[in-house]
Amino acid sequence: MFKKLFKKKKEENNAISIYAPIDGEVVPLEDVPDPVFSQKMMGDGVAIKPNNGTVVSPVQGKIMQVFPTKHAIGIQAANGAEILLHIGLETVNLNGEGFTTHIAEGDNVKVGDALVTFEKEIIEEKAKSTITPVIITNTAEMKEIQMKDPQTVQAGQDEIIFVSK
Repeated sequence: MFKKLFKKKKEENNAISIYAPIDGEVVPLEDVPDPVFSQKMMGDGVAIKPNNGTVVSPVQGKIMQVFPTKHAIGIQAANGAEILLHIGLETVNLNGEGFTTHIAEGDNVKVGDALVTFEKEIIEEKAKSTITPVIITNTAEMKEIQMKDPQTVQAGQDEIIFVSK
């Protein structure tokens, strides 16, 4: 009896929803003007054209990586999905200019926790684009990845991807 209860609990933890990390307009990954993302070289996902400069956690999980340039965050979700939030395109070249992080590697986060704020005007002026890809970098390990279909999203509130392992 106990074995069955534990197994059921484990199965429940294999499926999660990934929520929008930023307010904005959803853009299919294939339409992102960067082949690394549009050709899904990093993994499957979606992108968001941001309305503002506040990025929140899209899942409950653990911060695995904060890039020194603060333009990207790696999060491991509770079910093992590894999510990359890449703020803007070619923003690595800014060397952190205009970005402020609110978390550190090893931090546990929940949906809606502030991760990064950025000055949208700096990104618009100095980078290729503000489009923010949300990528599941371990796509091959996931059993199911289902994109949701919202046109516009609110950070921490609207589901953008359902994923199960």
